[in-house]
Amino acid sequence: MAKSERNFIKVVKEDGSMGFVLFMAWMGALVYFVQQSEGLWGFILAILKAIAWPALLVHRTFEALGL
Repeated sequence: MAKSERNFIKVVKEDGSMGFVLFMAWMGALVYFVQQSEGLWGFILAILKAIAWPALLVHRTFEALGL
C-alpha cells in the first residue's frame, strides 16, 4: 500500500523566539552559578541551581502576588 499525503498530520509550533529567550536566560544562570562554584561538586551543584532557578523565580513571584 502506497503512502499518501492524506495519512500525515502536520503539526506547526510557532514559539521559537520565546524558546530562545528562555534558553538564553538559562544559559546566563548557568554561567553565573558556575563562576561562583569551586571543584567538581560545586560545578554539579551549579548545574542543579541553574535548572531549578526558573521554578524558584515563579514560586517567589506567586508568593509575592498572594496567589
